[in-house]
Amino acid sequence: MKKIFLLAAMAVLILNVSAQEGEKNLKKLPSVNVKTLDGKTINTADISNNGKPIIMSFWALWCKPCINELTTIAEVYDEWVEETGVKVIAVSIDDSRSSSKVGPTVNGKGWEYDFLLDANGDFKRAMNVNMIPHTFLINGNGEIVWQHTSFSEGSELQLIEMVRKLNAGEAIESH
Repeated sequence: MKKIFLLAAMAVLILNVSAQEGEKNLKKLPSVNVKTLDGKTINTADISNNGKPIIMSFWALWCKPCINELTTIAEVYDEWVEETGVKVIAVSIDDSRSSSKVGPTVNGKGWEYDFLLDANGDFKRAMNVNMIPHTFLINGNGEIVWQHTSFSEGSELQLIEMVRKLNAGEAIESH
């Protein structure tokens, strides 16, 4: 009797593991404290957009492709928000010596995103960001569904297409 019970328990466990592997194991945003531009501390696990998608871009002042990406998105951001409800959060990985220049740069460029400062790199490490720009698409449940590194002209078109697919409930192929 014990053997039958043990075999049944193992079968259930194996089926459960197989079913989980069949589903995409979507990773939630990790829990890391970062600062806003006005110096408030927030926990990244609490980031949300009322069930709508979030584009999160890791960038730095010295990264020209990052600046190009954020500037290109800024040109169409109002339309993206109106169409999809998406929110862009730009995470600066500039260290404490240069993070004081992020605010003036943001204001000078007229970027209207939410900005976070990750001066000690904890969030960057938790998200496994090794190269910037590194852009993540996060669904309304706070799960990372797509990511991309680098930026070239036209990359923003692929990004908004992913947001549209996400809003339509379509499958998104992750990189």
